[in-house]
Amino acid sequence: MDHERARGLLSAERLRVESLLEHLSADGNAERLSAAAQGDLTDAGESIIAEQEGEATTATLRSRLAAIERAQARLDDDTYGRSVRSGLVIPDERLEADPAAELTVEEAGEG
Repeated sequence: MDHERARGLLSAERLRVESLLEHLSADGNAERLSAAAQGDLTDAGESIIAEQEGEATTATLRSRLAAIERAQARLDDDTYGRSVRSGLVIPDERLEADPAAELTVEEAGEG
């Protein structure tokens, strides 16, 4: 894949993930303020579950952001587009679908 195309895809994905993290943080803050304002009228279990879901989603998005950063580093050291495990070429179609892909489809399926 052309490095400029890859940079563009990675930049767009970074912006998307950062935006999701920002919205998630804002939504979480709003929910906490709302729950505090309602006091004992809310179900504490629902609040805990919502907070745990938010934390899990945040962790997933942060992991995705780290994968994007690793992909950008591979671009800089000219190893982008190759599996980090085997060194095999990752097809452009896979990189178009997931510009931060670190493994070939076959390797990713191996677990």
